[in-house]
Amino acid sequence: MNIIISNISRDPIYEQITNQVKDNIVRGTISAGELLPSIRNLAKELKISVITTKRAYEELEREGFIETVPGKGSYVSSQNKELLKEKKMKSIEDKLMEAIEESKIIGLTKSELKEMLDILYDNM
Repeated sequence: MNIIISNISRDPIYEQITNQVKDNIVRGTISAGELLPSIRNLAKELKISVITTKRAYEELEREGFIETVPGKGSYVSSQNKELLKEKKMKSIEDKLMEAIEESKIIGLTKSELKEMLDILYDNM
C-alpha cells in the first residue's frame, strides 16, 4: 500500500491517510481481508507520529473500512465494495453540487461548466 503525505494539503495528515486507504479499497488495490501495516510501521514509513496513524486507523474502523483484531493487526473489512463505491459517488455528487452553486453565482453557463470539467478531466 502506497500512501503519500502532502505538506501543502489543507487536509490533516490522518485524513490524507484515511482517504488514500479508502481509495485503495474502492479501486481494489487492497482487498477484503488484507492485512494493513501496523500502526507503528506505517508511522515509521511515513515519518509521522504514531498518534496520527492511530487516529487514521480508528477513523477507518469507525467507518467500517477496516477491522482490528487485538494482537493480530488491522485488516480490510469485508464490507461490500459496491457500498464503498456508492459512498464515493455521493461525495462526488456533493462536490459537483457545490461547483454548480458557485458557477451560478458568477454567471457561468452549463456549457462553460461542462467544458471546464472536460478540460480538467482530460488533463488528469
